[in-house]
Amino acid sequence: MNRPKFYIFLPLLFALVLLLGFFLGNSFNLNKSIRIITLNAFNKYDKIEEVLRYIQEEYVDTVNNEQLVEKTIVSMLKNLDPHSNYISADELLANNEPLKGNFEGIGIEFNIVEDTICVIAAIPRGPAESGGIKAGDKIIKVEGEIVAGVNIKNKDVLEKLKGKNHTKVKLTVYRSVGNELLTFTITRGIIPLYSIDVAYMVSNEIGYVKINRFAATTHEEYLEAFAKLKKQGLQQLIIDLRGNGGGYLSTAVDIADEFLAEGLEIVYTEGNARPRKSYKASNKGGFEAGKLCILIDDNSASASEILAGAIQDNDRGIIVGRKSFGKGLVQEQSEFSDGSAMRLTIARYYTPTGRCIQKSYSDGTEAYFRDDEDRNINTGQDSLSQVDLPDSLKFITPAGKIVYGGGGISPDVFVPIDTAGYSNYLSEITYGGLINDFAFAYADKERKKLNSFKTFQNFNTSFEITPKIFDAFVAYTIKNKVVAKVKQVKTSKEIIKTQLKALIARNIWSNEGYFPVVQSADKLLKKAIEVLNKEGEPVSYKKLKN
Repeated sequence: MNRPKFYIFLPLLFALVLLLGFFLGNSFNLNKSIRIITLNAFNKYDKIEEVLRYIQEEYVDTVNNEQLVEKTIVSMLKNLDPHSNYISADELLANNEPLKGNFEGIGIEFNIVEDTICVIAAIPRGPAESGGIKAGDKIIKVEGEIVAGVNIKNKDVLEKLKGKNHTKVKLTVYRSVGNELLTFTITRGIIPLYSIDVAYMVSNEIGYVKINRFAATTHEEYLEAFAKLKKQGLQQLIIDLRGNGGGYLSTAVDIADEFLAEGLEIVYTEGNARPRKSYKASNKGGFEAGKLCILIDDNSASASEILAGAIQDNDRGIIVGRKSFGKGLVQEQSEFSDGSAMRLTIARYYTPTGRCIQKSYSDGTEAYFRDDEDRNINTGQDSLSQVDLPDSLKFITPAGKIVYGGGGISPDVFVPIDTAGYSNYLSEITYGGLINDFAFAYADKERKKLNSFKTFQNFNTSFEITPKIFDAFVAYTIKNKVVAKVKQVKTSKEIIKTQLKALIARNIWSNEGYFPVVQSADKLLKKAIEVLNKEGEPVSYKKLKN
């Protein structure tokens, strides 16, 4: 039977009807009358408040208003720049502690080894040391609760051991020397957080100071370290800012003031609502003429860049390393009555020649923080790529040296990342914490033997990672399911031996043992020493003025 021709269009017609049904269905699900939200004619920004109120009153499910408000604030700040941010009340204390320079607790350095809290060191004159806790002790119970073999995390340990000043905590520890369980009641106290990792003489005349952040106590710590090194014959100085992510601008200014003659500009800040504010050196500098070298890398940021920029722009010293991170924004912290806080970018800082070293964040936050990884792939072009920058990003120091803006401080002497000796095996054992764990276990087992070295210098001269110790370590990594390919083990052998010796030393002599060992293979530090040992005096602003 012949059907009418329109039958061939029926499938298309059914589809159109179905789509129309979906559309009408969705439309009828809306309230029949559209609600008009009236905004305050005198405040066009109250839309956020109205939206939050509307959600609270009408949303289909129960809403946690506090979380909603906090997420809104986070989103607003995130869209301004990578460094404006909101900090909840719970996070604020932990965020501020490293910069305040102290916290309340018992005062130990620890590692979690084989699911057990192992004391690496009791902080000198701290509550734990005074109460009898020693390096090598293993914490089994806290307030009678078993904490060994229960998959405890670092965060859990901190929660249990930190606490208000003058409060008490009961610890049960296992001490291998004597094979006994001991119980201590420790009264918590104020524990200093040091921002200077180590200060020692790398040669008869060259002192070395490593600063990990610019905290409230950093300048005081520096003065103490400098005085100690001066007594040991310091004539030249290396300041290591590698990995230093910044801190207080005022602290960076105080440290820079130690090296610059009175009246020289250190840094200035300026923002849309903040007029230019200049920070200049006073007459209190303790090291204004001797040879000076600053070490930086891609993780040196903010206050570190202020110090490096001030030294470079004033022709006061030599910058050695790799281009710094590129953070030239100044944040101001405002605290809310509920204990939370907001850090808002209110200005940019500029080095004495007028360059802003803030790198671009136009491609988003993720790309902004990943930039240093991308930069490190092309390790040989870090400083050379600056020559192609436009003239607007080139600045001249008083001595006629060209320096560059537009993102980070470029070193005067570039040292690429040293990739020799690296392998997948090294990566696995490093990120798995196996070098650290083995070193702790060895130091714990051989503590009596290691303590027989009266000084670190004796240890450093006499102790070595023997083939027997190294083979035991490789066997330990295999036991922990790391594939130990012969070629890769051979490639990374010297790095591993250095790390093992350094970490063993750290378990006995803390940072004063760790850094001198690990830096014996530090090519960037060796380059800095070479630069300082070259003939000639450093150019200083003081001499230029004369």
